[in-house]
Amino acid sequence: MATISDPIGDFLTRLRNASRARKADMLVPYSKLKFEVARILKQEGYIANYEVETTDKFPQIKITNKLVGRGTAMTGLKRVSKPGLRRYVGAQEIPRVLGGMGISILSTPRGVLSGREARKQNVGGELLAFVW
Repeated sequence: MATISDPIGDFLTRLRNASRARKADMLVPYSKLKFEVARILKQEGYIANYEVETTDKFPQIKITNKLVGRGTAMTGLKRVSKPGLRRYVGAQEIPRVLGGMGISILSTPRGVLSGREARKQNVGGELLAFVW
């Protein structure tokens, strides 16, 4: 197994590729952060379901894409904070994605939150990704 310098970037790339290929299911290696990002995506309605599979030697997250019409519910996503350049925002600086049509995902001291939840709780953090 190869080492990955940006596991969240790899997770988002796999998600983007599966979405564009209209794959119903996909598997990604398990981590707590990836699991929390999948929880946010399910909560906001971008994926249909997620679950942890422990049948193999290493646990994996099985993500079921939400198919809408001829495509998926997620039309795009972008990694914002990268290992080479971290991006942190305060509670008042959390950007709106596509005028409120998309979401931002943040890693905060209170856990991984969507931009809307972080604004509501008045907490900032590392801006992980934009999803629309």
